[in-house]
Formats: sequence, C-alpha cells, structure tokens
Amino acid sequence: MDQEKHGTPVEWLVPLGFIFCAGWVVWHMPAFILDWGGHGDQLAALFGRIDVTPNAPIIMGTHIDIFDVLALIALPIFLVLGITTVRRAPMEFESWGALDRLSIFIGRVTMMLIILLTMVMLYEVVLRYVFEAPTLWANEMSLWLAGFVFLTAGLYAMQQRSHIRIFLLYDVMPRWVQRLFDCISTALIVVFAFALIYGGYGEAFQKFGRWETFGTAFDPPIPATIKIAVLFIVAMVAVQAVINLFSDWNAEPVIHTAADDIDQDELERLRASVGADGTGDMDVTRGAVQGNQTKADG
Repeated sequence: MDQEKHGTPVEWLVPLGFIFCAGWVVWHMPAFILDWGGHGDQLAALFGRIDVTPNAPIIMGTHIDIFDVLALIALPIFLVLGITTVRRAPMEFESWGALDRLSIFIGRVTMMLIILLTMVMLYEVVLRYVFEAPTLWANEMSLWLAGFVFLTAGLYAMQQRSHIRIFLLYDVMPRWVQRLFDCISTALIVVFAFALIYGGYGEAFQKFGRWETFGTAFDPPIPATIKIAVLFIVAMVAVQAVINLFSDWNAEPVIHTAADDIDQDELERLRASVGADGTGDMDVTRGAVQGNQTKADG
C-alpha cells in the first residue's frame, strides 16, 4: 500500500462528500419510505416539516425530488471512490485486503464525523455563552453524530487489531494454541453478532419503517437510524473478525510488551530534546531532577 500519497485532499473530500450524501438521504428518508411502500399521515406530516427542498421538482413517486435522487446516486459513487483512493497511514496495520479497504474508508468517515461533531459543539458553546442564543438542535445533533462515531469506530478498531485484548496467557502459548484462541474468539464474535441481529432486527425495522424520531424540538430520527445501524455495523464487525482470522493465520507470533504503547515518533522528539543520553539541558527525568536537587543542597 502506497504511503506517500496519504493525506491528499482526496482523502478529505471523498469522506466529506460521502457524509453529505448520506446525511441528505437519511434526512429525506421519509420521502423514500412513503413512495416505496410506507404509508401514514403522520410520516407524511413529518416529511412536510423537515423537507429541505419543498419546491424542488418531483421526479419519482410523489415525494422524491431531483436532489434526493442525485444524493442517492452519488452515495455509492463516493463509497467506491473512497474504497479505491484510501491510503494507509504509517501507523496503521500493514495487511490490507480488498474488504479491509471498506473498513478503512469507514474509519476515515468516522474521523470526519469527529471533526463535524467538534464543530457542532463549539458552535453551540459560542452561541450559548457568548451570544446567549442557544440552538434547539446542537445537543441532539451531537448525540446523533456521537452514536455513529461510537459504532463505526468499533469497525475500524477491529480492522486495525486495536481492540482491547489480554495477552498474559496468549503470548506464552505455542502458535497452534494461539490459532485455537483466535478461532474461539472469532466464533464468539460471530455468535454474538448473529444473536443480536436475530433478536433485534424486528424492532429495528419497525422503528425504521415508521421513522421513529427522538421526540424533542429538533426531533431527529435517532431511534430509526441508530437501531438499524447497530445491526449493520455489528454484522460488518463479525465479517471483519473472520477476515482478520484468515489474514493473520500464517503470521508470525507477536510478543506484546509495554513498549507497544510507546509512540516512536514522540520518543524520537523527546530524545532530540533531552539529548541521546537523556542528560541534556531539557532533561526532566526523575534521575536528573534528583541530581539537580542534590547539587542545590550541596
């Protein structure tokens, strides 16, 4: 995977374009539900309140306008562009398969969502405490974005093998036993995903079908979207766990130490600051402090 092109504008613009199209489709989802089999005066009234482009020409059914169709068409286009243009950052896991790219792109989308979430919170803080004019939507929007960040970050963590693991027993075992442990843990993940989807799909699709909202002044469709997103993301996490199992099957055993948590770039900067021997002018180690204290007392 080419690392030199990492951080190009494409890697910023494509996830943002995907988020914009996904946001448009989700916000106007009542139009698709109404025209593709959904019924209900309550849902129609809700869409009448939230429709961003009420005067746009209708080109499909009775509610779907041209902007809805364009966003729906652009959504898979941005997804494909994101999967094909994503590049591995130097600190990311090196082994990338075809399906890993999807998880990585969703990770990039998650990073953009965090930026958007921070901007929404800062906007609310400025309006509330500087202009004394708080919004009616920032709190619920923050909850909505944070819910998706929590879900999608789990998929990215699974692909990067960065989820919490206890290696005390794993590291001392021979490789064939480690593979057995990997199979057991992957099987547990798959069973959990199956049980969650089997037990929750009915409620999730009911909330999606009636487009259940949060019941506040802003009234975002948090239950309708988060419930069904949980099922899809958990299913993807299970698939990614199986992919990791096959990808790492012939990998060399890794001994985990406390040094794994050390950022090498940060360590090099510290060495440059304090000197190679750790006794430079900017040395703030405990030994140096004690030494300086002893000299001062003397």
